[in-house]
Amino acid sequence: MMKIIRAKLHGIRVTNADLNYHGSITLDPEQCEMAGIYPMEFVDIWNKNSAARISTYVIFGEPGSRCCVLNGAAARTCQKGDELIIAASADISGPEKLYEIKPRILTFLPDNHVDQVLYYDVFQSEKRPYDFRIVDADKHTIESCHTWPNVDITKLRSDLAAKGWSEAEIDAFIASHFSL
Repeated sequence: MMKIIRAKLHGIRVTNADLNYHGSITLDPEQCEMAGIYPMEFVDIWNKNSAARISTYVIFGEPGSRCCVLNGAAARTCQKGDELIIAASADISGPEKLYEIKPRILTFLPDNHVDQVLYYDVFQSEKRPYDFRIVDADKHTIESCHTWPNVDITKLRSDLAAKGWSEAEIDAFIASHFSL
C-alpha cells in the first residue's frame, strides 16, 4: 500500500481560531466540494508561517464564507492570516494506480477566493515510467498554471505606473493580491 495525496487546499488563509470549540478545522463546503474533501475526513495541515504540522478532521462551515477556522487544540498552531496547506490522502495498492488518480488542488488568493483549480497527473514519459506534471483542471493545459513566485512584481509595478496608478495604489494592489 502507498499513501498518496488525494486533494489539497494550497495557500488558504486562517480566518479565525476557536480554542474552546471541540476540535477540527471548519472549511467552506463549496471549496471542499471543488477539491473533493469531505466532512469528518481527516486531513493533514501544514502552516507555512509557523511550520506547525497537525492532523485533524474537517467540519463544514457556512457555504460561500471562504472560512478556514482552526478549532480546539489546533487553534494553538496558527494565527489569523496564516497561510495553510490542507491535504487529504488515500491509500492505493501500488504505483500502477498512480495513473488513475488525479488529485484536485485549489490555490487561493489572499482573501481566500479560489485562484486556480489544478490537478496532479502521473504519466509515462520517454524519460521515466512515472513522470509528473501539474495541469489546469479547466483548460487541461500545463501552460495556464502559475505560481506567484513566477510573477515579475517589478514589471507589474512598472505596467501599473504606466497606466497612471500612484505608488500608494500600486502598493495597496500588490499587498492585497500577492503574498510576498
